[in-house]
Amino acid sequence: MKKLKDSFKFAFSGLKETLIFERNFRIMIAAALAATGAMFYFTTSRTEKAIIFTAIFAVLTLELVNTAIEQILDFLEPAHHEKVRIIKDLMAAVVLVACFGAVIIGLIVFWPHFFQ
Repeated sequence: MKKLKDSFKFAFSGLKETLIFERNFRIMIAAALAATGAMFYFTTSRTEKAIIFTAIFAVLTLELVNTAIEQILDFLEPAHHEKVRIIKDLMAAVVLVACFGAVIIGLIVFWPHFFQ
């Protein structure tokens, strides 16, 4: 049981670190809270809620992976290196594509509520 407790402690420590030092993650949390609020304010089906939550957690998870990879790269290669820049740009693109997908899902679900 102690190992499980320690695992959660380390995970929450990483989440706290991300919330403190990663501005983009805080912006994504704000967007997630807005989408969650809209989801419960407007009438949405259970399926729509599940899809919205899936999109939210996909974006947040990918941002955490992006942050972890950036931290690893900065540790391994503190000086600027072109290959490191390319990897970071690719990871940013992964998060951007997920964000685009989440926005499209949000538009599909919420558009009828705003423009009836």
